Amino acid sequence: PGFPGNYSNNLTCHWLLEAPEGQRLHLHFEKVSLAEDDDRLIIRNGKDIEAPPVYDSYEVEYLPIEGLLSTARHFFLELTTDSSGASAGVALRYEAFEQGHCYEPFVKYGNFTTSDATYAVGTSVEFSCDPGYTLEQGSIIIECVDPSDPQWNETEPACRAVCSGEITDSAGVVLSPNWPEAYGKGQDCIWGLHVEEDKRIMLDIQVLRIGKGDVLTFYDGDDLTARILGQYTGTHRRFKLYTAMADVTIQFQSDPGGAVFGYQQGFVIHFFEVPRNDTCPELPEIPNGWKTTSHPELIHGTMVNYHCYPGFELVGTDLLMCHWDLTWSGDLPTCERVTACKDPGDVNHSRRIISSSKFPVGSTVQFVCDKGYVLTGGGLLTCRDRQAGGPKWSDRLPKCTLYEPCHNPGAPEHGIQTPEKRLYQAGATLRFSCATGYVLRGEGSLRCVPGHPSQWNSSPPICKAVAKVSPSGNPQEGPNIAIAIFLPVLVVALLIGGIYLYFSKLQGKPSLQLPLSGSHPYDHITVESAFDNTAYETGDTREYEVSI
Repeated sequence: PGFPGNYSNNLTCHWLLEAPEGQRLHLHFEKVSLAEDDDRLIIRNGKDIEAPPVYDSYEVEYLPIEGLLSTARHFFLELTTDSSGASAGVALRYEAFEQGHCYEPFVKYGNFTTSDATYAVGTSVEFSCDPGYTLEQGSIIIECVDPSDPQWNETEPACRAVCSGEITDSAGVVLSPNWPEAYGKGQDCIWGLHVEEDKRIMLDIQVLRIGKGDVLTFYDGDDLTARILGQYTGTHRRFKLYTAMADVTIQFQSDPGGAVFGYQQGFVIHFFEVPRNDTCPELPEIPNGWKTTSHPELIHGTMVNYHCYPGFELVGTDLLMCHWDLTWSGDLPTCERVTACKDPGDVNHSRRIISSSKFPVGSTVQFVCDKGYVLTGGGLLTCRDRQAGGPKWSDRLPKCTLYEPCHNPGAPEHGIQTPEKRLYQAGATLRFSCATGYVLRGEGSLRCVPGHPSQWNSSPPICKAVAKVSPSGNPQEGPNIAIAIFLPVLVVALLIGGIYLYFSKLQGKPSLQLPLSGSHPYDHITVESAFDNTAYETGDTREYEVSI
C-alpha cells in the first residue's frame, strides 16, 4: 500500500494469487523493504492462511534471487506492519505458466530476447540491461532444460545501477548507485565517459536530489585533474552541461555520516555525443615554412608553432595559442629570405675588427688576441652565400690560448735590459746593451717564443771589456802592424845582403862597407841598378815607415 512511497503502520494485508486451471505460478521479488522486527511478510504455497509458508521475512535474511514456484495454482500473501512506515514497502511480480514449460523469465531494469515465446524445453533466453544499469549475479543466456521437470539451467541475472564504470557509447545514462533505490553512505564513485576525438559530450542532468553533505562533480577531461565543469550538492532542477573535450569524468561522494534518502533519491544523467563547437579557426600554412600543433584539434589551449625552411628566417611571433574566447593570441608570421650571416659572437681574450655591423654576404670579422694569448684557428671569418640554406661564415670561431710567460733570463754583467721585468708574455721582445768600455757579444735582443712553457729564442749575450787604444786610435793596432812589417823587411834585407856578399867574392871586390855616418841620397839609385832581383820585384811594393 502506498508504493512507491511509504506504507502506513498497523496494517494487515492479504492477497490471493490464482493461476488458470492446469497452470502454476512463479513469483519474483522486485523489492522488499521492511522495518526490522516490526513488519512481516509471509508467502504461503496454497490458497489460504493455513497453507504452509515458502517465505517468511522473519526467518529469511536474503531474498531468493530465482523467485518462488507454486506446486499448484495458488499463492497466499500476508503483510503486517507495526512500525511508523519509514520503509519503502514491497513490490512482487508474478506470472502463470503451463505445465511442461519453464516460466517466463524476468529481469528488473532490463529486457531479454527468446527463441520460443511459450518457453518450452530447449528454449534459450538472452538478457540485457536498461541504460545506466549493469548486468550482475547471473548468466546473460539461460536455457529451459529437463523435460520431466522443466526449469531454467541458470538463475536470471540482475541489472543494477553500480558505483563507477567506463562508458564508450555515443549515448547513455549514468545513475546514482542502486537507483531508483537510495544510494549508500560513504560512497566514492567515478564514471568515465568517452566519445570520438572530434566530438564533444552534452550532459543532461534530469534528476539531482542528493544530501547537502554529498557532492557531484563533473571534470572536463579523462581524470580528476582536468578543469571542473561544475560541482553540485543538494537538490537542483534539470540543467545541461557541454564539455570542451571528448572525455568527461563524473565523481559522486556521499557523506559517511549523512542521512539515507528513500526511493528515487539520487541522480539521473543522460549523455549524448554532439558535434564540437569549441575550436579556434584553422590557421593556414605560410610560404617557405611549415607549422606544428600541440593537439590534433584546435581547442582552447592548443599551441601552433611556425618554422621556416633553411635559408629563411621567421618574422613575427612563431608561437600562437588558442584562447578561451576561441581567438588566436597573435598574427600570422612570415618567412623571409636570409641575406646576412648571424653575429658570430666574441672570442674570449680578444678584440674583433668588423667590416659591417649587419654582416651581409662578403663582410668579414677579424679576431686579434690580447697580449699573452695566441690565436688558434682562422683569425679572419668571411660571410659567404650558399646554394642551399642561408649565408654562413667561412670558418668556426677561433680561440685565444694563454701561453706561459718567459722568466727574466738575467742581465749580463756590465749590461742593461730593456724593459726589465720579472715575467715576459709570449711574443714579447727583450733588448740588451752594455756599459761604456764594454762590447756586446751575442744577440742584442731576444724574443719570448710561445709554448708550454714559453722559451727565449736564444741565450742572453755578454758584455766584454774593450782593449787599450794606440795613438792612431785603434787598440793594439800599432804593435801588430809593426810586427807584420818588420819581419818581412828583415828577411828581405838579410837575403839581399847574403846575395851581395856572395857575388862580391866571385868578382874579387871588397866587401860592402857600411858608412858610420851619413848616407847616399836615394835619388841616385834606380830600380834597375840598385835592385836587380825578380823575387823582390814581385813582392809587396807598399811603403812602410819603420822605426828601428
